[in-house]
Amino acid sequence: MEEFEQARRARLRVRVGAAVVLVLVALGCAVLASTLSDGSGSVEIRRDEQGELTDDGAVTSPSIFVHVTGAVVRPGLFELADGARVIDAIAAAGGFIDTADREQLNLARLLTDGEQFAVLVEGEATEDSAASDSRVNLNTADAAALDTLPRVGPALAARILAWREANGRFATIDDLRNVSGFGDKTFEGLRELITV
Repeated sequence: MEEFEQARRARLRVRVGAAVVLVLVALGCAVLASTLSDGSGSVEIRRDEQGELTDDGAVTSPSIFVHVTGAVVRPGLFELADGARVIDAIAAAGGFIDTADREQLNLARLLTDGEQFAVLVEGEATEDSAASDSRVNLNTADAAALDTLPRVGPALAARILAWREANGRFATIDDLRNVSGFGDKTFEGLRELITV
């Protein structure tokens, strides 16, 4: 009988100990989760001046703000390091949802402060974007798309791409005047056909 009582007490101690361990693990997970999330719904991508992720979590380079909408886990406004790319913003938004059109964005494109972009659902891009705006975007168009513009042949298209590569995004369509070969007459002929 005494052996039975000792075995029962031992089992009880093990159960109590296991319950204490579970409570401590749950508490540790809760503390870790609250430490990793500031509750604002945004995530910072932290990089040093060479573009490497920092260990201490501090942003060591100037930051930009980007608004991500559409088919991502957590759409919202995110503060990212200057020099961040579209893929960084999507990571900050928790990644793509299952139905996201992963092919419609250039994930390597550099972001600019105050930019907003939408991640579309598969099948949404061609219908909605084509119907709403048929202008050629100077910041995303390739040589073939630029070549469709009147008075813009392969040579001028190459100059636009070279200017974009050297100077970054076009802030306004008027920046096209800074590209060699675009005088007032050529620019005015394109004004209604282009966007940024």
